[in-house]
Amino acid sequence: MKPISIIVADDHVVIRKGLRALLEERRGWKVVAEAGNGREAVEKAARLRPDVVILDLSMPEMNGLDATPLIRRAVPHARVLILTMHNTEELIEKTLKAGARGYVLKSDAERDLITALEAVLDNRTFFTPAISESAGEYARHSTGLPVTQSLSPRERQIIQLLAEGKSNKEVAVSLGISVRTAENHRARIMRKLQLRTLSDLVRHAIRNKIIEA
Repeated sequence: MKPISIIVADDHVVIRKGLRALLEERRGWKVVAEAGNGREAVEKAARLRPDVVILDLSMPEMNGLDATPLIRRAVPHARVLILTMHNTEELIEKTLKAGARGYVLKSDAERDLITALEAVLDNRTFFTPAISESAGEYARHSTGLPVTQSLSPRERQIIQLLAEGKSNKEVAVSLGISVRTAENHRARIMRKLQLRTLSDLVRHAIRNKIIEA
């Protein structure tokens, strides 16, 4: 039988190695790649076409939430599982809308990660017990998209890069676009979100978990 292929994406090497060791204790499961940021996870998923991608929610360059729909688009059969320290109903909502099938708190990973992967591989969803109630509330009371969700994936990526301190030129180089295009994106984002300064944009990114404080 073909092994279950898994990609693990987290910006902390120690966590990636720990997850790999935990997952590969299960016979027939193989971690085929590791990634240190969301963009690398998307690239490796498109190339290796794994069965499951485990994404840290908070990563540099592109976070797990923004990487999820890109991975689902590139590899429709892949199940995405979010691994995070954050336990909020808003993030659960965003995770489901992005196309992830599971949400596991890092504090519960040792206990729940194997069960979570078994669930998503069986075409079910999984939420760490500590957040199952919130997930159920979302399923019963779906709300409209938050402001940040109205942005395109490219706009969210630009917000993250700017909030991480990159200049327009660095954003352009990172995304392979012209400086003028980067500047136009930035101006459009500021108008759309009704922000005036870079400090406002950074606060918005932190508040919406695009980056961490």
